[in-house]
Amino acid sequence: MPPRRTTPQGYRRARQLRKELTPAERKLWAVLRNDQLGVSFRRQHAIGPYIADFCCIKKKLIVELDGSQHLEQVEYDNARTVYLETQGYRVLRFWNNEIQKDLNGVVSKIQLALEEE
Repeated sequence: MPPRRTTPQGYRRARQLRKELTPAERKLWAVLRNDQLGVSFRRQHAIGPYIADFCCIKKKLIVELDGSQHLEQVEYDNARTVYLETQGYRVLRFWNNEIQKDLNGVVSKIQLALEEE
């Protein structure tokens, strides 16, 4: 049996977060869901002690949306990114206001990252 990618608490927290999407997460999810970019994304995907906002397993790409609270947790976000990168993932970060003001630009950046290997 393969090892679990997180703890039972991590799975529960991810399930809870899936029910509580922010407006920016909801808007981006409308574009990422149902393989609209040619690959499958998961939302609120638990990886180790962290939960990624959006994760494309096949391309090992994580998309994180940051609100104003992230201004106060830079060290935590950096440690999280380092951990996810050690697991083989690339991490893209966008501010919530980027999603609201320039969704097409954000989607273009995600598409470029998906094309890179």
